[in-house]
Amino acid sequence: MNRHAMQHIVDSSYCFPVSEKEIVLRLRTARDDIKAVQVIYESKYLFGMQQQRAYMTKSHTSELYDFYSIQLKLEDTRLAYVFLVDDGEKSYFFSEDGISESYDYTLGYYNFFQYPYINKVDIMKRVDWMKDAVFYQIFVDRFCMGDTTKDTSYINCNWGDIPNPKTFAGGDLKGITSKLDYIRATGCNAIYLTPVFQSISNHKYDISDYYRVDEHFGSNEDLKELVEEAHKRGMKLVMDAVFNHCSDRMIQFQDVLEKGKDSPYFDWFFIDGEKPNQETVNYETFAACDYMPKLNTSNPEVQKFLIDIGCYYLKEYGIDGWRLDVSDEVSHDFWRNFRKAVKGYKKDAVIIGENWHDAYSNLRGDQYDSIMNYAFTKACLDYFASECMDAQGLAWKLNDLLMRNSDTVNSMMLNLLDSHDTHRFYSEVGENRFKMKAALCLLYLFPGTPCIFYGTEILIPGGYDPDCRRCMDWEKANIYGEFSDIYELLNRLSSIRKKYIITEGTYRIYACNYEGTE
Repeated sequence: MNRHAMQHIVDSSYCFPVSEKEIVLRLRTARDDIKAVQVIYESKYLFGMQQQRAYMTKSHTSELYDFYSIQLKLEDTRLAYVFLVDDGEKSYFFSEDGISESYDYTLGYYNFFQYPYINKVDIMKRVDWMKDAVFYQIFVDRFCMGDTTKDTSYINCNWGDIPNPKTFAGGDLKGITSKLDYIRATGCNAIYLTPVFQSISNHKYDISDYYRVDEHFGSNEDLKELVEEAHKRGMKLVMDAVFNHCSDRMIQFQDVLEKGKDSPYFDWFFIDGEKPNQETVNYETFAACDYMPKLNTSNPEVQKFLIDIGCYYLKEYGIDGWRLDVSDEVSHDFWRNFRKAVKGYKKDAVIIGENWHDAYSNLRGDQYDSIMNYAFTKACLDYFASECMDAQGLAWKLNDLLMRNSDTVNSMMLNLLDSHDTHRFYSEVGENRFKMKAALCLLYLFPGTPCIFYGTEILIPGGYDPDCRRCMDWEKANIYGEFSDIYELLNRLSSIRKKYIITEGTYRIYACNYEGTE
């Protein structure tokens, strides 16, 4: 038996409550190493006198490990437990002291695993509407121009031109409102918008005024109308929160530029010296962008400023949640306070982090609900695009990803093939329609919430940013046209998700032999 592979961590993705009387336990072992696993459990106050036993199920297998799982229904939630592991030749106990051939239950209070008590407040709740959600992500400037009366002097390209970093095409909020029925026709019932607030860029990730919709995109009334019209159609709308950094044009940073340490906003930023110098860039920024100074989210005044923004759009506009830009560079303390405020006002508002890597520390129920699942994206690229991974490898990888987090988190992960920050998946698979369809099937049927990038339904190609942000081709957007098979597939997959509620129950990812044709 491979002892080094065995792992269990209390109060983690290996041990988490799902209700006031139910808890999930997981045990990791080496792949194909163990024949059977039992959990021996009871109230920690009775464990030395009596115990219950239950067999665990080998629920997931990755390249290196097997994962055994069980969901226990408890009368007394002051849980104590150890595992009994059978390798086919002999049985061993596994406790906090590690592996042993025998176990003294009467002294178990020294070394049994325990979940001392299920407190209601510690149970991570699922945002219920996410189980049926299918997201449609929109990069606003490139989707649709609906306001033909606005000042268009800022537009510097023809609709459909290949974009560059400075391209303005004219898409706006009215354009999105006018296409809500179209978005519904793709089978999507939720929208994720890239930022819409005052900014000099086409992407709006350098915000100068968080309370004002950028005039390129319309007005605050246009935003309110979009949310209301979406809700009339049973659709949700999630906005982009850029709280890691702001624009150097924001009045607070401008005040610091002028007054240096005498500014009341000096500690809102990270400045090395008496005042910021935009030539030497003696202040912290997003990436290497001198025009995007990093906000000090450990500062209570900054926290209040940003949390107030987050709650304002929930209260005044009725949005359904936030996607958090560069969320992994923002303090845990801030996100904990942000979650309390947001959930305190609207408990079913979803909070989705932009963490490209393992975000377990943010997904414990006190910060985000989920993340943009770029690890899933990478697995799909490895299998469908570069083909450096076979079907067995993909199954192993996906199981490994599922074991990073609790079932509750997995049910809300925002799974995607591409976004405004990646190459278009259709181009990555060499514009192979069969591969694209197969990837969409995996996207929609994998546990979590699928998200497609606008134009996926008409197979828009594109390389890395900004090429992935091409204009929506409305001449091709016809459910009865040349892409009718893609529209039909997306709608069928959405219906399957709704009928079978993919995010509930148990699931297993495995590979099997298939000999078929395109």
